[in-house]
Amino acid sequence: MPLDRRRLGRTGFMVTPIGLGGAHLGRTGPGPDDFDDDQAVATIFEALKLGIANFDTAPMYGDSQRRVGLALKQLPAEGFHRANIILSTKTGRDSQSRPGYSRDATLRSVENSLRLLHTDYIDILLVHDPTDLSEVLGPGGTLEALLELKAQGIIRAIGLGARPHDFHRACMETGHFDVSLTFCDYNLIDRSAVDGVLEPAEKHDVGVYNAAAVMLGLLGGEDPRIVAQRLGGFATPERLERSVRVWEWCQARGIDVLAANLQLCAREARIASTLVGAASPEQIRGDVAALATPLDESVFEELAEVAQGG
Repeated sequence: MPLDRRRLGRTGFMVTPIGLGGAHLGRTGPGPDDFDDDQAVATIFEALKLGIANFDTAPMYGDSQRRVGLALKQLPAEGFHRANIILSTKTGRDSQSRPGYSRDATLRSVENSLRLLHTDYIDILLVHDPTDLSEVLGPGGTLEALLELKAQGIIRAIGLGARPHDFHRACMETGHFDVSLTFCDYNLIDRSAVDGVLEPAEKHDVGVYNAAAVMLGLLGGEDPRIVAQRLGGFATPERLERSVRVWEWCQARGIDVLAANLQLCAREARIASTLVGAASPEQIRGDVAALATPLDESVFEELAEVAQGG
């Protein structure tokens, strides 16, 4: 399995080309998407057994932190060690996505995360989806609290998880941010993260996490036109058009879209890890298998042209 560890920028952490993102681990509710603690814990342990090193969660992801914590409590019994896992969580958005970027709100958020996760330290603490950086970087704000926690050894690295590329560059320029988590911008239909995040991250030796690479399912292997019916405004005409072109090209050649997409991400050396949103042991096995599927070099060259309409 191609899960050799990679250096996550100046953090020195060694992560795997894919990591487990925790958004779907927090799912609850009746119906076909019903999800429980046992399934979440089983998914996490399947990822560990496959060799995945890094796991991401957030207060905004419903029950995700608590469920990751259940798995962490069981690590010794299953033969795993907390020291071998790179764990990231976030601050700034609670379970209802309400903002809280003050120093005090950040300290409360991290304290709650430690309790739910059943750990006494967090490897990477990411500032989650700020709408501007004034309170994050200003006096009495998020960064002030995170620097205190880092000095105490409670967190080991500071990062930003956000969409705007100018936010990532501004945080890198402070010299205090070790990790950038960017999303929906490095995959088969969108590579805007190259200029916006990857190049400045390389300059500052900031580690990069790539999230939502399957574009909420548009690049997951199902006909994107069907997926788009569930996505609403996210499936813009341009995204859908590109996704359909890629899907149809792969279908005609018997190529797995998911494999091509995950391998494209893994081939970019400036991305330390792509976070996949698996919600079952079967799904995380499928993601790892997709990463190992043999694909010819020409596939990636041709798909780059197909996505652009060539």
